[in-house]
This record gives sequence, C-alpha cells and structure tokens, in this order.
Amino acid sequence: MKNPSTTDSSCDVPQPAPLSPPWLEGTIYLEWIGEGRMDAGLLKRIQTHVEEIFHCRTRVRIRKGNIPLAFDPNRQQHSSTVILRWLLEDVPRDARKVLAITDRDLFIPILTFVFGEAQLGGTGAVVSTARLKDESGAQSGNPGLFLSRLLKECLHELGHTFGLTHCSNNGCVMERSNTVFDVDRKKSALCRDCAILVGDRVREEGK
Repeated sequence: MKNPSTTDSSCDVPQPAPLSPPWLEGTIYLEWIGEGRMDAGLLKRIQTHVEEIFHCRTRVRIRKGNIPLAFDPNRQQHSSTVILRWLLEDVPRDARKVLAITDRDLFIPILTFVFGEAQLGGTGAVVSTARLKDESGAQSGNPGLFLSRLLKECLHELGHTFGLTHCSNNGCVMERSNTVFDVDRKKSALCRDCAILVGDRVREEGK
C-alpha cells in the first residue's frame, strides 16, 4: 500500500522459530478508539499474545472523541489513513508501537473496506472490528471466533509495523485477507520465515 502503509487453508503452519532476543524497551499501546465499549477480558487476551509474539510489554489506553475528517458521509465509513495520522499526533513518549482498535468501519479509496491499516516499518496501526463479526454473527453467536479474528488482525497489522509484508505461506497470520473467511483460515501465529524476520527486527530495535 501507499504512504508507506499497508492494509489488509486451514493448513499447517511451520512452527515459529523461538524469539531469543531480550524484550524491547518501551511499550506497545493498544488503544480503544471505538464508539461502543470494549471487553476488558478480550483486550487482556490480545495483550498476552502480542507480548509473546513481539517481546514487548503492552498497555491499554481508552481514547474518546471524534476524529476530525475521518468520516466520509458518502461512504458512511471512516478513513483508516486519516485515523492513522490522528493516532500519531499523540504518541506516548514510551511507545514502541501504537495499535488502535475501533468499531468504526474503515476504508481506503481504492477498496470497499479494510480490516486495518499500518505504517510499514513504522509506529502506528489501526484495526476495525466492524467486519470481523459479519457473515457468521461471530461477536454475539460465537465470541471465541470473534476474538480469534480480532487477534489475528491485530497481530497482522502490528507485523507490518515491524517491517513484515504480506506472506505467501499458507496459514501465516501475515497472509493477505480479503474476507472474514480468509481470516478464519489463518493461524494466530507467524510462520517460521516471518518469525525469523521479526526476531531480526526485534534484535535491531533492541540495540
């Protein structure tokens, strides 16, 4: 994707290589910027998995208020790119990465919707829950499926901030997803190749 950002079967995935570097200094912030309420237990599950994958402590923040110019009245959706710019205007001093989670439906101009968007190799990312509960009633009918989808997309977008591009290995969480069924086919883990790349990036950023 552009600027320099990227958006966004059941198959066996090679076991990820263990990440041996020490944990990164700083914090990965998970920021709820939605209009509704977010389940604290669900966020805790995401925190735990993010820390295991990226070797960095996490912290949750709740941010309220409208995001200027993000809403497109013609599309009845919010621009993920505008939200990213807004997100990066208020980055905590100890932040290594900032991942915003919202219930607003997101888009970029060339696509009807996106699950999320991230700065490739940068600081910020955003994920939407709006489409993750579609087509199977995952949020109300199957909370476990909704959590699985959200976790995968959070890992996917954070992976982009650590420099990972879309992966062609079946089942890797960095595979491109165009539908929730694509998300369902992925694992909530990096393939061995992507895990090695993240490990290298963690070592580099930890110097």
